[in-house]
Amino acid sequence: MKPNSGTLVINIMNGGKAEAYEGVYQCTARNERGAAVSNNIVIRPSRSPLWTKEKLEPNHVREGDSLVLHCRPPVGLPPPIIFWMDNAFQRLPQSERVSQGLNGDLYFSNVQPEDTREDYICYARFNHTQTIQQKQPISVKVFSMDSLNDTIAANLSDTDIYGAKPVTERQPVLLTPTGSTSTKVELRGNVLLLECIAAGLPTPVIRWIKEGGELPANRTFFENFKKTLKIIDVSEADSGNYKCIARNTLGSVHHVISVTVKAAPYWITAPRNLVLSPGEDGTLICRANGNPKPSISWLANGVPIAIAQEDPSRKVDGDTIIFSHVQERSSAVYQCNASNEYGYLLANAFVNVLAEPPRILTPANKLYQVIADSPALLDCAYFGSPKPEIEWFKGVKGSILRGNEYVFHDNGTLEIPVAQKNSAGTYTCVARNELGKIQNEVQLEIKDPTMIIKQPEYKVIQRYGQASFECIIKHDSTLLPTVTWLKDNDELPDDERFLVGKDNLTIMNVTDKDDGTYTCIVNTTLDSVSASAVLTVVAAPPTPAIIYARPNPPFDLELTGQLERSIELSWIPGDENNSPITNFVIEYEDALHEPGVWHYQTEVPGTQTTVQLKLSPYVNYSFRVIAVNKIGRSQPSEPSEQYLTKSASPDENPANVQGIGSEPDNLVITWEPLKGFQSNGPGLQYKVSWRQKDVDDEWTSVIVANVSKYIVSGTPTFVPYEIKVQALNDLGYAPEPSEVIGHSGEDLPMVAPGNVQVHVINSTLAKVQWDPVPLKTVRGNLQGYKVYYWKVQSLSRRSRRHVEKKILTFRGNKTFGMLPGLEPYSSYKLNVRVVNGKGEGPASPDKVFKTPEGVPSSPSFLKITNPTLDSLTLEWGSPTHPNGVLTSYTLKFQPINNTHELGPLVEIRIPANESSLILKNLNYSTRYKFYFNAQTSVGSGSQITEEAVTIMDEAGILHPAVGAGKAMASRQVDIATQGWFIGLMCAVALLILILLIVCFIRRNKGGKYPVKEKEDAHADPEIQPMKEDDGTFGEYSDAEDHKPLKKGSRTPSDRTVKKEDSDDSLVDYGEGVNGQFNEDGSFIGQYSGKKEKEPAEGNESSEAPSPVNAMNSFV
Repeated sequence: MKPNSGTLVINIMNGGKAEAYEGVYQCTARNERGAAVSNNIVIRPSRSPLWTKEKLEPNHVREGDSLVLHCRPPVGLPPPIIFWMDNAFQRLPQSERVSQGLNGDLYFSNVQPEDTREDYICYARFNHTQTIQQKQPISVKVFSMDSLNDTIAANLSDTDIYGAKPVTERQPVLLTPTGSTSTKVELRGNVLLLECIAAGLPTPVIRWIKEGGELPANRTFFENFKKTLKIIDVSEADSGNYKCIARNTLGSVHHVISVTVKAAPYWITAPRNLVLSPGEDGTLICRANGNPKPSISWLANGVPIAIAQEDPSRKVDGDTIIFSHVQERSSAVYQCNASNEYGYLLANAFVNVLAEPPRILTPANKLYQVIADSPALLDCAYFGSPKPEIEWFKGVKGSILRGNEYVFHDNGTLEIPVAQKNSAGTYTCVARNELGKIQNEVQLEIKDPTMIIKQPEYKVIQRYGQASFECIIKHDSTLLPTVTWLKDNDELPDDERFLVGKDNLTIMNVTDKDDGTYTCIVNTTLDSVSASAVLTVVAAPPTPAIIYARPNPPFDLELTGQLERSIELSWIPGDENNSPITNFVIEYEDALHEPGVWHYQTEVPGTQTTVQLKLSPYVNYSFRVIAVNKIGRSQPSEPSEQYLTKSASPDENPANVQGIGSEPDNLVITWEPLKGFQSNGPGLQYKVSWRQKDVDDEWTSVIVANVSKYIVSGTPTFVPYEIKVQALNDLGYAPEPSEVIGHSGEDLPMVAPGNVQVHVINSTLAKVQWDPVPLKTVRGNLQGYKVYYWKVQSLSRRSRRHVEKKILTFRGNKTFGMLPGLEPYSSYKLNVRVVNGKGEGPASPDKVFKTPEGVPSSPSFLKITNPTLDSLTLEWGSPTHPNGVLTSYTLKFQPINNTHELGPLVEIRIPANESSLILKNLNYSTRYKFYFNAQTSVGSGSQITEEAVTIMDEAGILHPAVGAGKAMASRQVDIATQGWFIGLMCAVALLILILLIVCFIRRNKGGKYPVKEKEDAHADPEIQPMKEDDGTFGEYSDAEDHKPLKKGSRTPSDRTVKKEDSDDSLVDYGEGVNGQFNEDGSFIGQYSGKKEKEPAEGNESSEAPSPVNAMNSFV
């Protein structure tokens, strides 16, 4: 037994057999005042026995005959669920011809050739033990008439007469039940199932009737192709004879089932706790019904009353215990047991003999403030035994309050339905019984209602004019009002044109967008009133016109024909003001519940001046009428006289009933309380009823005050409940409410997902999967699963860092998910948790997985330092994210000439443990481009690029050339500053100008440009058209034996400089790309043959930089 609890825990998880605890249990709670006992609790272990082995003979059936395949499942606890499947675990199709009976057998009304198969298998599913037992397969072979005739013909001579009879149609015969009549006994409140299955050809159709009556509507259902009649929630009225009729084209057969509905005991009046004072009398009543009628027995403190301790004040009279002149020793807990052969009821009732003088629980001198003409409720909560009598007095020496102007509630509250100014003062509540008297005073203040004595009026204002609305109020001097203005039920625009004064609203320079309804709302701590007016903005009229205005308000309102639920209202219309009245709007005020608030009642056409109004009980009505024309609404008429309707029981029940648990062991029932107008009378309360769904349980009910919530404690975790809330007042109950379904509170899930597996897809992505947890362990609404994963360490650095857990949520009952964004070559851990509405369950054991290596990031930096004539020093940093074990670095570099063309590409492999390199044997005064990246075993990472220049030689030093086998001596001379070079360039420019002029003259004379002729004649592949995308021009050849240097060459997109078709380009001569000219322009350098250009690798732009950019890079 749990400590400090009455809960008995039987745990067989760690050993022991369930059979050892089989039996009937009962709990007894005892103290000095008595002993209470619980209902009997029966514990039986579940059983799922195996099928007895049997030899099943094949079934050979002639086409058209009936057939029954028996299942005969083993007897289990609880009984198994039966279904038929084949070897492929597919359910066998059922129809009007083939169907499963309530006993599990498979019935064929007539067999067909397609019924032939060898795998009719009956399965029994035992839900409690979650096991399925299988019967041995049953073989069925159907012989058709054609096959029988062929067999007979093969065994007879030609002279023999043969031929089996064709398939003959047969009238219906009942397969179950047998005979013409049978009986059925069912218990009240259960589901009645009646079954009729018939054989015949064609397949019979089943119809059900009840002899001498109708099948109950809304509770009758047909199942299994109308072979099963199902009636839910049966009662004694459902007893009788039910006839099933099976019919086909050849005839019919019927069977009568005599149904008797018995009933386990059910309460008519359950005994209730009784609080008595010494010397008082009382009774305990225990009345139950059933079929057969239950016997009533009494126990006192868990002992049969016949052998219980004697009590002279107690007398047992059948289902009643009568107490006379009780004493304090008469306190005890009595149990009433109502039993018949179908069950029993047990209820505890505590008889508490208590002598307690009165106590008043309401604080002394409590102040109540009420608006005049509204109800006032003065509390006087009390306790005492015997139950005190409550009296109210007004003033110090006032007389006891009586009369129809007061309502006295059983809980001691004094209600003044319509409080007036003279109702203010001191009220005294006196509670007395034979043991004493006590009194308490409360104060009542009556405040004047807040009123708008000058309401805003309808305005028609010309555009750019000024509109002003007044809202002058009158209020109680002790209340502080606040005035708020709204436009179209929303806040005023944030515009300086809107000026809010103490009692008015002014709008300057009105525009069309200012059209709308303006409302003045006045609030105090006790009441609120409002009034509205419409502003219409119009253009200035060009000429005077007829003035149209809202109608004047109706007047002379009169009430006639007063009845409890209706009254007739009549009125006289006001002036129409040149616009006919289209309709009248009738509004009402309830001075009893909402004084000063006007509600819409109805509206009638403008030609009607009387209306019959429907009324509600317990409302102090007054009415007013508003006339409406095309311009707008009139001011309301003066209110009619007041008419107070009589009280009645409520007409409706609370709306929006819900049941949602806030804790694992409770059910919070909430609803929208009825408004005072809907209460129909004083003493509004609610009857809250609940019972667990799908459990044969009675309703539990409690009556609460005018609140909106009730909490049921001690519920199982997350189970469905049927809930209903019924309104009642001092005059009776509202109609029976409809039921809603709610759930008790959720609790955190009990178990973690199991069998968590991780499949690493690549270095940054992994898939995780798990087994779903059993739904019964979720203990709430399954919302999904959360995967927590975090990086433990990088395998390349072996250094731990701050653990940053990441969370991925997978909605619903999903059992796998992808983990993106992982870091390569790292160790990770993860776990999985199930989530419900309460929160997360326990985490699964941490699962460790590792990601494989990936390619590294680019080196963290590349610096080029210490430039000399023929060397550069490179320094670099290892990649920020190596993503594996670095195997090496790759350095590629190539020279760049003055036109930004790239030279041969040189590649060097560098060990992974190096961090610097000195490049030697470089060309002096030459720009180089470097490409640098790192490698792992997976591949190369992204590269980093830099450019650097070797220093210039001005002293005539020997410089080695890249790609040459020996050094050459030369002096750096800038030919662009030499006079002969400038003169030569000017002569070339002059010759080009003369050539252009000659070409222009010859073209104008119709001559043909010789270069164009050669292009047309030979279609030289060297000739390139002008490209619009890059602005370069093609080359024209004016001699057959030589070609000029190419201009405007472009580097291809793969960063390689390809060899041109011409074999005579100067680029292909000399030692590298740095061939030099002497002062007279002759070429110096050894012919070294043609050289293929190396690719310029890297992530730079696919185009070689323009010459302008090349010059800029040297500046």
